[in-house]
Amino acid sequence: MSVLDNFGEWKGFLANRLQQAEGLGMDRESISDLAYQLGDYLAQDINPQNEQERLLKDLWDVADEQEQRTMANLMIKLVDNQA
Repeated sequence: MSVLDNFGEWKGFLANRLQQAEGLGMDRESISDLAYQLGDYLAQDINPQNEQERLLKDLWDVADEQEQRTMANLMIKLVDNQA
């Protein structure tokens, strides 16, 4: 089972990766850039596995780059509050 199969597991996975990145001393700007790159990769190359991922992909596809970066930062904020 992939972490992409369940949105709750996906958020947990992202929260763990965020904690690891911060533990390694990465600053928020670097984390934000990685989140943007990950979001772009997922939107371009990975088929959504559930309704939440489909919604995020559809929003990503209609957003311009600044809006996509905002979405990436919101995902960071979402999982940061979860951790």
